[in-house]
Amino acid sequence: MKKKERKVEDLLVWQQAISVTNAIYLHFNSLQDFGFRNQIQRAAVSVSNNIAEGFYRKSDREFKRFLTIALGSMGELKSMLILAVHLKYISGTLQSILTDQLNQIGKMINSLINYLGREIERSK
Repeated sequence: MKKKERKVEDLLVWQQAISVTNAIYLHFNSLQDFGFRNQIQRAAVSVSNNIAEGFYRKSDREFKRFLTIALGSMGELKSMLILAVHLKYISGTLQSILTDQLNQIGKMINSLINYLGREIERSK
């Protein structure tokens, strides 16, 4: 992906991932269950961090690989949000809102993965 002096902050998908991470920190910051709080915050941070790390790699192939890792972290985060409802840490409404945002991020990541896959094939 030709970046023309772009920054990861220019990517809407990264911006949206940061927004979800902020929401996770806001809603879980005072949770007494340290293990759960730490894990859900780490999963949230991992989504945006993997997008950023892949973006700054030297190749489309590497960017694609890190986007796939970001999808895995997003799946972990969605699972933890479901568990958070079962544990009564958050409401089902909040879980639904955050999951909807994650689903949109997932669509953007998948679109980028597909685009990068085409670029990789074209450059062979």
